[in-house]
Amino acid sequence: MPDAGAEVPETARPRLAAGVRLHFDTRRQAWMLLAPERVVETEDPAHDVLSRCDGSRTVRQIVDELAEIYTADRVEIAGDVAELLAELAGKRMVEL
Repeated sequence: MPDAGAEVPETARPRLAAGVRLHFDTRRQAWMLLAPERVVETEDPAHDVLSRCDGSRTVRQIVDELAEIYTADRVEIAGDVAELLAELAGKRMVEL
């Protein structure tokens, strides 16, 4: 499993780890990443990445979708996505 500094291959098919789920908290009006004994509030870009981590899309597909949605530089989006996924994989919240 990669640590936060590891490279995330674009062919990986990330998915939320067992016991981890995205949940919209109506009181906070925010998306939360819920895991055993952990709660992480996700902002819009992180939610956009995590909502696509279903095990069927590759990292490349996720990056392409987000680059189109945000009309942003693909290289920049790829770096941000890889950083987020590596960090969450290191915390065992995402499987690559």
